[in-house]
Amino acid sequence: MHPHYLKIIAILLFFYSCTEETPTPKKVSPYETQLFKDVQLTAVFKDSKTFVDLVPKEAMVALEAKYLKAKEANGFDLKAFVDANFMDKSMKSLEFKTDTTKTMYEHINTMWDKLTRGPDERIPFSSRIALPHQYVVPGGRFQEIYYWDSYFTMEGLLAAERQDLALGMVDNFTHLLDSIGFIPNGTRNYYRTRSQPPFYGLMVSALAREDSKILPHYLSALQKEYDFFMAHDSISGDFEASQHVVQLPKGVLNRYYDKASVPRPEAYKEDTHLASEVNQGDRAALYQDLRSAAESGWDFSSRWYTTPGEFSTTKTTHILPVDLNCLMYHMESVLATAYQTKGDMYASKEYGAKAEQRAGMIKELLWNPEQGYFMDYNFMRKQQTTEMTLAGVFPLFFSIATKEQAAQVKDIIMNTFLKPGGLVTTLDHSGQQWDAPNGWAPLQWMAVKGLLQYGYSAEAKEIMERWLALNEKVYKNTGKMMEKYNVEDLTLLSGGGEYETQDGFGWTNGVALGFRQLLDEMEKQ
Repeated sequence: MHPHYLKIIAILLFFYSCTEETPTPKKVSPYETQLFKDVQLTAVFKDSKTFVDLVPKEAMVALEAKYLKAKEANGFDLKAFVDANFMDKSMKSLEFKTDTTKTMYEHINTMWDKLTRGPDERIPFSSRIALPHQYVVPGGRFQEIYYWDSYFTMEGLLAAERQDLALGMVDNFTHLLDSIGFIPNGTRNYYRTRSQPPFYGLMVSALAREDSKILPHYLSALQKEYDFFMAHDSISGDFEASQHVVQLPKGVLNRYYDKASVPRPEAYKEDTHLASEVNQGDRAALYQDLRSAAESGWDFSSRWYTTPGEFSTTKTTHILPVDLNCLMYHMESVLATAYQTKGDMYASKEYGAKAEQRAGMIKELLWNPEQGYFMDYNFMRKQQTTEMTLAGVFPLFFSIATKEQAAQVKDIIMNTFLKPGGLVTTLDHSGQQWDAPNGWAPLQWMAVKGLLQYGYSAEAKEIMERWLALNEKVYKNTGKMMEKYNVEDLTLLSGGGEYETQDGFGWTNGVALGFRQLLDEMEKQ
């Protein structure tokens, strides 16, 4: 071989060897650093969410190096280190004293401005995802926008004639769909692995009540939302699952699914503690199922347990939920209408057929004729779950249920779920916040509107009056609107869960105003 070619080969081999010896360093997540783990596991803050919402004064890689060196010194104080190197940039409202001479409804209308945030400025090293329009936060520890909360908040804003804020909420979610491809659980970087119940279609529909021509404007974003929940790798055969999609013999249904399988940063201590109860090899799956339960919004509930009474048997990814599949049905129906309005009849018929097929599967696979109620389905066990929950009202809200099914659900709701303060979420007193004795505003709304769809106005009125009476009682005693309420014992607030009961509170405010409007309309009829 010519010496010239030998020289070229030698040079190429040299550069190849250099590449082999110096691989690109793996980027370390802030939530994998020793600093993060030590702060969370030693409970420097009572609430694990506090630390992930603080803003580092410099990159976490640099702080990690500084921490590892500083911690070796005698008398090292971890809390002092955090205070010196992190800033609290939360946008909490200024403390204010409730004027209890005002009615609860006057108080709520005062609260809108106090719960309003944005437009956001980008803050270096912050976990916050900046939004371009104003929005309403839930309140308390939740100082960023949350996905499914916002629909119920919006209904209150529209009842209060605050269309400006309602529109800003929808446009913020549209921005998220356009910029990152889906709507995260909340606007924090640590929520980027999951979404929440897909209420975007209902938000757009709420705006379209005033102007039906608005649907095509949001068509592209609606399609992106649907595509996110329907994205999957290659699947085939019966009971094959990929991401949110599960292939069944008669078609496709959806499940809640978080793509990560590590502890949630905002609940790191709680998740690692629970995982210590299972074998090492089972922990990644448990983390993913806990995260997927967080995507459901029902974090946490015995609804997701596969062994009664055992939190560590949470298997959210094995379950086809009634509520999610009803929301997917609605999304397909809205897409069909939006494409029709645009003049694309081929796409309209396609999504109309998808909606019809899904509705049929909900009425067949998720209906329990013995119970007379809609139930979740565990596709791994090929059987319905045994837990009755308020998710069973969603087929009524979306008019999927037959008249006969709706009548049976109505009886269960009024005879079993209705308590002195409204509807209880499940019948299991597990200690989890999405179980008895707690009632939650969004589920009161779905149940009431579902009953009204089938003409059960007296029953709907009874639920609304009991719920509002409890809201008003707590407001009179505390001057606050709560995230959730104990509907069984009216002398208590609520209980269970990973954190203390929060006040504010976005969706409770929204549902209260919406119910008040509905009751006023009933009285005029």
